[in-house]
Amino acid sequence: MTEPEASKLDALKVRWDPDQYRRFASHRLRPALELMARLEGIDPATVYDLGCGTGEITRLLAARWPQARVHGVDSSEAMLEKARGLATAGDGDGPAVTFELGDLASWSAPEPAGVLYSNAAYHWIPNHRDVFPRLLQSLAPGGALAVQMPMSWGQPSHVAMREVLELGRSGGKPFGSRALRDAMNRKPLLETAEYYDLLRANAAEVDIWETEYLQVLEGEDAVLEWVSGTGLRPILEGLEGEEREAFLERYRGRLRELYPRRADGRTLYPFRRLFFYARV
Repeated sequence: MTEPEASKLDALKVRWDPDQYRRFASHRLRPALELMARLEGIDPATVYDLGCGTGEITRLLAARWPQARVHGVDSSEAMLEKARGLATAGDGDGPAVTFELGDLASWSAPEPAGVLYSNAAYHWIPNHRDVFPRLLQSLAPGGALAVQMPMSWGQPSHVAMREVLELGRSGGKPFGSRALRDAMNRKPLLETAEYYDLLRANAAEVDIWETEYLQVLEGEDAVLEWVSGTGLRPILEGLEGEEREAFLERYRGRLRELYPRRADGRTLYPFRRLFFYARV
């Protein structure tokens, strides 16, 4: 398999909506906690939460290692503003954390780190064969890299997203620009076994696994609300006005067919994720 193309998403201004992202906070928290649980037997001096978003997990990392220096890093100033605001409004006796703007595509620790942790961020970043070895090189001896990434590109909700973008207008015409459609067609992850090989060449210990969550979502058009906080963001930013509304109308209909509400009014949304842990 060839490395995923350099992402054309870099050319698109994807603005994150912290409140929309947090609508399904409990579902997004579960894989983050399961990844954190794998970080046992480590007493780091420095911890980085890469792609920290609104900072909830950053503060949990700080609570787990209260003696460590804990930093949240994100490329979205909107997310960081929310993170800093929540930290200010929180318990004054809680662990201190810092939040900083950073480009995950080129980021490396300014000094050897004990833990590099990333929950649901690096699927937005291209060139994984370069990125993850560089992160491993940022670790102190005995340090660990722990990463979780959604495996959503091939699931029905995201296939339908691309199909509607490409053929959804009247007469089978596309929505948006060619650059937007190319960006959405980029497959973000390598095959799972390739991550094992990549990490094992640079680490003393590797653990890698996949999990599928059968998420039970509340509310009308729940899957649309879920993807509106994550995978649909480039389309929501790349389309405007009537074109965006027409896309959403067509896509909403497809999602209702793919994920019908159950008798109790809830929606089942299977969602697969890739986890890996590597220790140097």
